[in-house]
Order: sequence, then C-alpha cells, then structure tokens
Amino acid sequence: MSAFIEETTDLLRRTPEVLRALLHDLPESWTDTTDVPEDGWRPRDVVGHLITGELTDWIERTQRILEHGTGLPFERFDRFAHADRDGDATLDDLVEHFARLRAENLARLAELATEEDLDRRGLHPVLGEVTLRELLATWAVHDLDHVSQIFAGMAGSHDAEVGPWKTYLGILLRREDPAAVAG
Repeated sequence: MSAFIEETTDLLRRTPEVLRALLHDLPESWTDTTDVPEDGWRPRDVVGHLITGELTDWIERTQRILEHGTGLPFERFDRFAHADRDGDATLDDLVEHFARLRAENLARLAELATEEDLDRRGLHPVLGEVTLRELLATWAVHDLDHVSQIFAGMAGSHDAEVGPWKTYLGILLRREDPAAVAG
C-alpha cells in the first residue's frame, strides 16, 4: 500500500472512534439541538450524511475511477439522503452503522488501490476531471470538516448559557460570522 493511502486510511479509521468518544450516551441537550448552524444539521444528521458517503460515494467513486477512468462520470451525491433513510434510529445506532461501513470500505480500499493508481482520473459531474489522490484526500478532509461541524453544533446548543464569555469563544463567534475570528 502506498504511503499516501496508508496515511489517509489512518485518519479515516479514526473518525468512528472520535464519533463514539464524542457522542456516546450524551444527553439530547448536547446532540439533538434545534440551535444549529445555517446548514441545519444536528450531530445525527452529520452522521447520517457520513453513512451516505460510505454507501454511495467514496468507494463507489474509487471503483469507477479504476474501472472506467473518465469514460463514465460519477453518480451525483445526494447530500440529504439521510433525512428519509435514518428515521427513528438512535444516534448511537447511527454511529455504529457508520463504523461498520467505514471498516468495510477501508478493507475494500486496501484491496483496490495502489500507489500507481493515485494519478488515475475520474469524471465528477460538476468538478470535471479529478484524480484518485484528490478523491481520497477529499474523503479524509470531508471527515474533518464534519467532525468540526458536530463540535460547532454542540457548542451552539449552549450559546446562551456561556453568557459574556462568548466574546472569547471562537467556535461560537464563527457560527455567526466566519470572518469574525482570524487565524
């Protein structure tokens, strides 16, 4: 396995562990807040979205690059598929489902991709030509983006309770104005 794939896999393998540690058995006041950022996603929505990526995006697109190159574009990704699919599942159940899918997909990735494949190209329906390296890097950064989103949503659930200290809490200030907090 290439160093790039191994390092990327190391990060991707940690996301389910991070979600378990962060979300397991927390009260709904932290995880099911209605005070969410502009995108309107609670932690359960973010985990549901990550599940959708495991079901329909990352490995499917990896296979498409390896089997078809730019000859067959990727399917469009439904960012909101989780809304209808996840129904009454508990947040813990969603995290465990995500963890199982992630483990399966990382095992598949190890079987599919090599160093020589990283510069192979696929065709994104909006972005045009992309490489496997770019897809895998995006998978990892996508995880980081959404873990950050969960933290921001959880912080926002206690926005009013922090009182005047909000002035010092960049995670809350960025929710209102991303440019408000430099660096």
